[in-house]
Amino acid sequence: MSGMRPAMWSGALALGAVVVVVAGTRAQPAPAAPVAKARTLRMPDAPYRYADPELPVHFQSRAVRDLDNTPRDNPTTDAGAALGRVLFYDTRLSANGTVACASCHHQKHAFADPGGKFSKGYEGKHTDRNAMPLVEARFYARGRFFWDERARTLEEQVLMPIGNKVEMGHDPAKAVAVLAADPAYATLVEKAFGDPKLTTDRAAKALAQFVRSLLSYRSKYDEGAAKVRSRAEDFPNFTREENRGRALFVQRCANCHMPAQQDAVFSDPNTQNNGLDADLKVADLGVADATFDKNRAGHFKSPSLRNVEHTAPYMHDGRLATLEDVIEHYSSGIKSHPNLDGRLRNLPGAPGGGRQTRGFQFTAGEKAALLAFLKTLSDPAFLADPKFADPFETR
Repeated sequence: MSGMRPAMWSGALALGAVVVVVAGTRAQPAPAAPVAKARTLRMPDAPYRYADPELPVHFQSRAVRDLDNTPRDNPTTDAGAALGRVLFYDTRLSANGTVACASCHHQKHAFADPGGKFSKGYEGKHTDRNAMPLVEARFYARGRFFWDERARTLEEQVLMPIGNKVEMGHDPAKAVAVLAADPAYATLVEKAFGDPKLTTDRAAKALAQFVRSLLSYRSKYDEGAAKVRSRAEDFPNFTREENRGRALFVQRCANCHMPAQQDAVFSDPNTQNNGLDADLKVADLGVADATFDKNRAGHFKSPSLRNVEHTAPYMHDGRLATLEDVIEHYSSGIKSHPNLDGRLRNLPGAPGGGRQTRGFQFTAGEKAALLAFLKTLSDPAFLADPKFADPFETR
């Protein structure tokens, strides 16, 4: 689910696994191919609760409900998401049986990929993007997925990494047929859909249900929000620095990360260009690579900031290694791209006078306060919740 761009699929495999001999040197063997490991499925007798979780009040507003992209023909059920959980962690969905969706989406990292700037596929080759965090994927009204939004729905998106030549390298229909022959799946599918037949469509629906169930709502921020009558009040469970950071975030960052006057999701409802590059002379044009619209060059989808402390590296290409780097980007590193989001123009030090650094110009104290606030969005219960964990035991 890293968002490998279609244009890169054929070229990314050109070198293959070869031994290169250079004059005067000893030939080095190619890295050993990944080897599939024996795994045993362990599931509870009764499924965990995935449908209709008890969300805090600030998740129940009309503004948040309007962001929900759950389709009428695929509501999340306990049995459906339980099936999706197994599929999400099943390495047999890859061509050589070594990687699963979870290989690039680690629970303890809020289902992001901490492995480097670019995620790796089933043969150890790099994709050309870093896998997006999956938290709060349900609350994206546009319903489009990947960094460039090329997947029209989550049900469509979950199958695309399986068929990607670098990511999982398998034919989705053939991969599902292998799993359909496993008696363990027959039981799970019957509970989810009423009969034991596993199809590609049902696999997609179950995976989408599981991903939509990845909701984070038990953070220090959520605890504080429940203790005040108005968001204008300081949160009583926050430190002075955390409250300062929250106030600064509301003043400077809420236009993008707290849309529609709600404070539950912490993501932008549209793609945007946030000034990572100065012009079109880059390999990855984001949404423009999928739409061929030059006015959307440099536009990317924005993941939720929930658990952002644990989702490094940051941005579509992992170019920012730390959360401090992200804050510095918005403080002084915003580039004057032709498609730069209007909300990032006319800031202190922003476009004008030929200056190369631009942004909010945060002080050292403000940067520290913002960092402290962002860490209040971490949800330890979510990061260790057994209902989202790997159901397989490796032997």
